[in-house]
Amino acid sequence: METELYNQVKISVKRLLGIELNHYKDEQMRRRLDAWLVRTGSASWEQYFKLVHSDSNELSRFRNYLTINVSEFFRDPERWQTLKTQILPDLIKDGRARSFKNGPRIWSAGCSIGPEPYTLAIILSELAVTHNHLLLATDLDRGALARAKARGPFTSEDIRNVSAAERANYFDAGGPPFFTTGKLASLITFQEQDLLQDTFDDNFDLIVCRNVIIYFTTEAKNILYNKFSRALRPGGILFLGGTEILPRPQDFSLQSQGFSFYKKVQIAA
Repeated sequence: METELYNQVKISVKRLLGIELNHYKDEQMRRRLDAWLVRTGSASWEQYFKLVHSDSNELSRFRNYLTINVSEFFRDPERWQTLKTQILPDLIKDGRARSFKNGPRIWSAGCSIGPEPYTLAIILSELAVTHNHLLLATDLDRGALARAKARGPFTSEDIRNVSAAERANYFDAGGPPFFTTGKLASLITFQEQDLLQDTFDDNFDLIVCRNVIIYFTTEAKNILYNKFSRALRPGGILFLGGTEILPRPQDFSLQSQGFSFYKKVQIAA
């Protein structure tokens, strides 16, 4: 796609969907858009946007395609094991020391179709932390959120890292496809959110945002890291994906806590 055409498409996408494509890496987004146009069978973007204007279902399909959804339960199992055995127990212990009676505040940012917040809910259940907590899950993609709220369906590939015991305890009988139990879903609050444009809540003990930031430009990444840092309480943890490495975490008042984990440091008065 030529630069002039891409700029025109970005303007149309912003007007129709409210999605700012300038935040995404150009080359990657251009490839996705080219592939989508071929898939729709439209001869040009002008023709396709006429279709989108007249067909709300097509508008929904286009929106869902642009918001990238790649997720699975316990993705990178060793990182989740670290979260379960080290990070969360330390956060819970610290919270009790601070007389934090309402339990941990946890946010799954860019939750896609739900495997990440459901993984968090499983871990909280295993640690017996299922009351008086906040487990917030947000995403820009309404279709993905609807599927997450519906507890699935999830494929065998989606749950390949789920143990037999976890499948028995936290998923409905049968499958594939697989659905989480209503009890597990009740632990999560799902909400639509644009990470780059919307304001954040604050005082989180843990923010999990994995394999989302890699799609953004350097400028957009820095905006997000600053917003995440402000949303964490001092001592809170940011949990990123395996390829999302912060070269200078101190620039965002963060400190490395091992692979994928960063702690919010206390700023001196």
